Amino acid sequence: MQREAGLYGLIRVALPPGVSEPFTYDYDRSIILNDWYHKSTHEQATGLSSLDFSWVGEPQSLLIHGKGSFNCSTPGIQSGLCNATNPECSPYVLTIVPGKTYRLRIASLTALSALSFQIEGHNMTVVETDGHYVEPFVVKNLFIYSGETYSVLITADQDPSRNYWAVTNVVSRNSTTPNGLAIFNYYPNHPRRSPPTVPPAGPVWNDVDSRLAQSLAIRARQGYIHPPPQTSDRVIVMLNTQNKINGHVRWSVNKVSYNLPHTPYLIALKHKLGHVFDQTPPPNGYDFVNYDISIKQENVSATSSNSIYRLEFNSTVDIILQNANTMEANKSETHPWHLHGHDFWVMGYGKGKFDMYSDPQKYNLVDPIMKNTVAVQPYGWTAMRFRADNPGVWAFHCHIESHFYMGMGVVFEEGIDKVGELPTSIMGCGDTRGGTFHRP
Repeated sequence: MQREAGLYGLIRVALPPGVSEPFTYDYDRSIILNDWYHKSTHEQATGLSSLDFSWVGEPQSLLIHGKGSFNCSTPGIQSGLCNATNPECSPYVLTIVPGKTYRLRIASLTALSALSFQIEGHNMTVVETDGHYVEPFVVKNLFIYSGETYSVLITADQDPSRNYWAVTNVVSRNSTTPNGLAIFNYYPNHPRRSPPTVPPAGPVWNDVDSRLAQSLAIRARQGYIHPPPQTSDRVIVMLNTQNKINGHVRWSVNKVSYNLPHTPYLIALKHKLGHVFDQTPPPNGYDFVNYDISIKQENVSATSSNSIYRLEFNSTVDIILQNANTMEANKSETHPWHLHGHDFWVMGYGKGKFDMYSDPQKYNLVDPIMKNTVAVQPYGWTAMRFRADNPGVWAFHCHIESHFYMGMGVVFEEGIDKVGELPTSIMGCGDTRGGTFHRP
């Protein structure tokens, strides 16, 4: 949960010399979007772990490139949390030159919130996501989930005598968090000059169809398509559910809630320390016939484990993420899932329960986009395919900080025999304390 404490950043990867992109622009800017809490990570973790469960709640602010405002007059809020006269409380300003085209590299590093991002009066053309070129399409607002990155092109083609609002707002949750604001500053207007209009309202929070439509519009750009394997060697269906385990509220995948071992997997597997984590293989699916995803379930039989999925090296693996009702009636949530060490093909999305016989017939095998983070919508499913071709141990988890902390994640192992000798400098956790191995 370190992102909630401010540990985040953005790395821009340049093209090799002599290589050009399939679109042009005049200037390149990066924008980080995130949400901000006043409680510390430690307070939040304590509440999530307690038998007297305390949810983290909605964030107090939305920040655009690290800047945002908070209502200091809110009753009960500790004084000194913000100062309206402090320049750090003023909105982020993006200064642009009239007539020029800008590439905005937008990243969401939120702890909880799915967001909509828009710039008043301007269209955005989506051209890239998670490092892969997109067949361009135009949006008024960009839906972006925690862990995702997008590049959009925007031309400064509006009235240059004024400034405009850039706005983020929470979607997928009925949030109380105020919108995040920045100023899209047309040079030579003063950068602190407020736009003469009210900031535009974003889309309603529960408009799932619009979010799904954007996801379906994302296709690999012609000339930059990486054809996926037409078949897979293994299919794993992952049912996301809320559960109670020994009185604690947890998230689970196929009724198994993930917890982290004390000894790192890479060391344990390389040095055959089989006793340091559960060797029972996690389930490849759930009771597809009898489990009703649309109703509140008791979910009393879940367990916690630190077991891992062992994947055959170089095999092709399909993952189907299946959303269900939470422990609250008539409620299902949006989850952005992030895979370490790989990009994957997004094969398809759907509403309701995934049908393992008919839905694979609808997969996009022609021009699917490759990503490393993808959302699964309420009461819906998302299908992805990847090659297990990167030797090591890799996390696959919900990118919402508190959800991963509460067990919504799994671990994949592949080709561990191809990993070289590990440096002694990484020893020191669990059964490698002091640089030595502790075997039973």
